[in-house]
Order: sequence, then C-alpha cells, then structure tokens
Amino acid sequence: MLMVDDEPSLLDGFRMAFSRAGRPAVTSESFEDARKQLLEEKFDILVTDVRLGPFNGLQLAIIARDRDPEIGIIVFSGYDDPVLQAEAAHIDARYLVKPVTFDRLLDEIESLKPGR
Repeated sequence: MLMVDDEPSLLDGFRMAFSRAGRPAVTSESFEDARKQLLEEKFDILVTDVRLGPFNGLQLAIIARDRDPEIGIIVFSGYDDPVLQAEAAHIDARYLVKPVTFDRLLDEIESLKPGR
C-alpha cells in the first residue's frame, strides 16, 4: 500500500497504526516521490490526499490506474466537493472527507480487497 499526504505527522501516525494492524504502508509526502514509487513498484492500494502542492491526488490516482487497472484507490480531502467526488468516481476511486479515522480508513481498504 502506498499512502500519500503532504502532512508528515498524519502519515507517520497512519503508518504506525497500519504496521501495528499488520498492514505495512509505504509513505510519501510529495506527488513527485509518489509518482516515482508508483512507476518503480507494484502496490495493491493507493491512499492519497487530493491536495499535494501544485499537483493533486486525482492526477496520481490516474497514473496508478493506468499502470495497474486492478489497484484499489482511496482519495481523501478536507472538502466535501461534489466535483472532486465525481472525478474520483470516474476513475473508480473511493472519496473520503477528512477527518478520516484509522478504523474508517482500514474498513475502506479491507473492502477494496478482491472477493469482498
């Protein structure tokens, strides 16, 4: 799983929680770094914030989907924006509004696994 957010404290908290739950996550604080990781490694899940500096997480999700049509994608934002929700739905990504609890995020990730 690759988790992308430009807030290091949020990433660290989620990374530790996922590790304790037996679901290790690779983390990235930037669009550029996450894009590089997506092109070099295979991930089953991408979890990304929408706002990533001059880029956005939906662009990253499109790259991930083009590379692997089976990847599960969750995008989250501090805004309940119908346009962003529609864009996420268009690429078959889940859209969550912050704040997102660890349990909620874990439930969404588990529901993306094949056979569920």
